[in-house]
Amino acid sequence: MNHYPQINHFLKDSLFFYTIVIGMDSRYAYVSKNYDRNFEFSGGTLLGEHFSVTLHPEDIVICEQTGGACFQSPGKLFAATLRKHDGRGGYVTTQWEMQALFDEQGKPDGVFCIGYNITEFVDTRSRLDSAHHQLTEIGYIQSHMVRKPLANIIGLTSLIRQESTEERVKDLCNMLEKSAGELDGVIKDISDKTD
Repeated sequence: MNHYPQINHFLKDSLFFYTIVIGMDSRYAYVSKNYDRNFEFSGGTLLGEHFSVTLHPEDIVICEQTGGACFQSPGKLFAATLRKHDGRGGYVTTQWEMQALFDEQGKPDGVFCIGYNITEFVDTRSRLDSAHHQLTEIGYIQSHMVRKPLANIIGLTSLIRQESTEERVKDLCNMLEKSAGELDGVIKDISDKTD
């Protein structure tokens, strides 16, 4: 498994990247310090443990499929997004690239993996998607549910002004119609920004 000694050496103390090698027996043949620090819970090392001990149970099949693809297309990198135990009963989201390793005789020797934590990115994207959905709902409410009664108020104001003979009522209707028109413009501007 000495195919990636320079990469492993370069990243062995990385605080951001994890490097691991999964042997043909599905066990960790190499784990970087950062990987052990983040995912090993007994204070020892994951070296020699089955690769699945760190994974969300639903993601084990993703690893198996991606590892198989690595051997079907040697030399090609394959990506996988995997949830890993966070040590507190939850999971972090990690992004990986994997490539098959072969020994000197060309026989499969394991899978080299380099990954990093993308939990913050995933959480931020989720919050942005939620905010976008809320803005879309607000835009719909403003353009369809608020502007309709406002248009009715503007129309009723016009009818009252036409029916009234008193100048004071007509002046009040003009002021009411002007204010309602300004409010309608503000609502339209907000609705346009949320589309």
